[in-house]
Amino acid sequence: MSSGVLFIISAPSGCGKTSLVKALIKKIDHLCVSVSHTTRTPRPSEVQGENYFFVSKNEFNKIKNSNGFIESAQVFDNDYGSAKQSVQDLLNNGFDVILEIDWQGFRQVKQTFNDAVGIFILPPSQTALKERLINRGQDDQSIIDKRMHDAASEIQHFNEYDYLLINDNFDVALNDLSTIVHAKRLTLAQQSNQHQDLLKTLI
Repeated sequence: MSSGVLFIISAPSGCGKTSLVKALIKKIDHLCVSVSHTTRTPRPSEVQGENYFFVSKNEFNKIKNSNGFIESAQVFDNDYGSAKQSVQDLLNNGFDVILEIDWQGFRQVKQTFNDAVGIFILPPSQTALKERLINRGQDDQSIIDKRMHDAASEIQHFNEYDYLLINDNFDVALNDLSTIVHAKRLTLAQQSNQHQDLLKTLI
């Protein structure tokens, strides 16, 4: 069985990353999102084990101290982490896996999964980003201001990634993401691994 590809998708809050990833999962087979652990309080629409594994600070630290995360970070006073074993199990079962994490997490993951593919998503403008943060109605003004401030810092790290997308038109951005996944599946390494038996009969 061919081993899956690990995709790291990063973007400032409000860029539409989560919506794009949800649509991408529905569009492409054998592609899934690794569900992260977090100490953050669930939002009304969020489901345990689907959006995140919501855990206590003590539970989170227990996993972290046992080296159970391939990456972890603190964002807005909340902890987030991706479980190493669950990601590896999915890859070993032939699934391509998406991690939605920031640039700091990306750097950490690359230390363990050097061949992980990095994709950074940008908003079309600062004005559009602020409008999206306001319109989604999840944060008060002070949090929105902080997210806007942090976005400028996050965007400085776009050049560490393999691909850069602008989410101006949702359908175009979704098509671009799909193209990246399909292209990665067609590389020599992936195809020769997946079609070993066929190649033996042809050579």
